[in-house]
Amino acid sequence: MPDRILVESKLDPTQAALREVVAAGDPWIHLVKKGEVFRIVDLCGNQAADTLFYSAGDPAERYSAQDTIREQANIYLTTGTKLMSTRGNVMLTIVADTCGRHDTLGGACAMESNMVRYAIEKRYMHACRNSFLKAVRSWRAPGGEAMSKRDITSNINFFMNVPVTPAGGLKFDDGVSDAGKYVEMRAEMDVIAVISNCPQLNNPCNAYNPTPVEAIIWSVA
Repeated sequence: MPDRILVESKLDPTQAALREVVAAGDPWIHLVKKGEVFRIVDLCGNQAADTLFYSAGDPAERYSAQDTIREQANIYLTTGTKLMSTRGNVMLTIVADTCGRHDTLGGACAMESNMVRYAIEKRYMHACRNSFLKAVRSWRAPGGEAMSKRDITSNINFFMNVPVTPAGGLKFDDGVSDAGKYVEMRAEMDVIAVISNCPQLNNPCNAYNPTPVEAIIWSVA
């Protein structure tokens, strides 16, 4: 599969069942039912939307970066990519994408990684793992239990450009997204979608200026 497959959607945002702007640094969590279409819009350009997916029926089944990469034979996500679960099931399919490249290797920023990557005094800056934890703690699984820190696993970094070097390392390069670019997915099962709209103030990819994204859901016709 080519690294970038650009496809525009025919769906009209004014006809969506839900439209919510997620402010820079904020968490967001919502149920996306089977057959519904879920779009994330990069409103201002080069903003990383760190995203997790869980099966709504059993959150122990969740997005798997390893299985997704293996099934696609591609380390980047783009139109046509099937987002696989830890049990080998297709959770969502990317059906439209005007950015064309999304990362699933770089992981989410954390207080500890901020300290190691930037400076010791950056340890207490807000990070995506904090946002993820806040979101999943607010959700109740079918049995009534809240998810916890141990449920925060591999994530997708929508709109981030993270090339792999010949030596096997990762580089956090300038993004290839722009204002208004989006990625759109069709849910193949009921899923819990979780976004941490990255608050990272130390990463030059977003010009040190985190910005909002928009989450849009269209109901099943």
